[in-house]
Amino acid sequence: MTQDELKKTVGWTALKYIQPGTIVGVGTGSTTAHFIDALVTVKQKIKGAVSSSEASSAKLKNLGIPLFDLNDVDSVDIYVDGADEINGNLQMIKGGGAALTREKIIAAVARKFICIADVSKQVDVLGCFPLPVEVIPMARAWVERELIRLGGLPEYRQDVVTDNFNIILDVHNLKILDAIALEEQINNIPGVVTVGLFARRSADIALIGSEQGVKDIFVWC
Repeated sequence: MTQDELKKTVGWTALKYIQPGTIVGVGTGSTTAHFIDALVTVKQKIKGAVSSSEASSAKLKNLGIPLFDLNDVDSVDIYVDGADEINGNLQMIKGGGAALTREKIIAAVARKFICIADVSKQVDVLGCFPLPVEVIPMARAWVERELIRLGGLPEYRQDVVTDNFNIILDVHNLKILDAIALEEQINNIPGVVTVGLFARRSADIALIGSEQGVKDIFVWC
């Protein structure tokens, strides 16, 4: 199977966790796009969706899935999204699609967080994938210096503006052994909107696609 076929498989497998009459949180990225394609087949059974990005919102609207503003709902029953890396504690690096802040907000609100990913995203230690950090533009140089102090090598993601009109710094050279501590450290740097470490609010379940099929994983380490 190709990587895209694996993504499609896990996207469609996530449907089994969608209950009738619920509001579904929808993430961003190529794996989530397959989930949206699957979600349209049950759109008459759900109340609708909240979305983490303008791109996902446009796709949901085009497919006729009712879209809610997060401020207008009391809760989100389930959130389904991909990951750039996921470790054995179901902690993740996210933000390759530059939607990390809205993704983190919906993840915090959701009662259950399902990560959908192909097996290539599984790692023992987070940090091989550059860690995205959303930053207010005026703070770019200051935040870069602070990230270097933490041992990272930040790189400005050229020609990318987030849906919140901020910039992204991708931090290389990190071996993240304590993801919760690093998440707090980076979030506490003035000028940082949020960091793409999903450690304090990790996934509840990971659906991991491989040549052998899809595994439902709760914690594997």
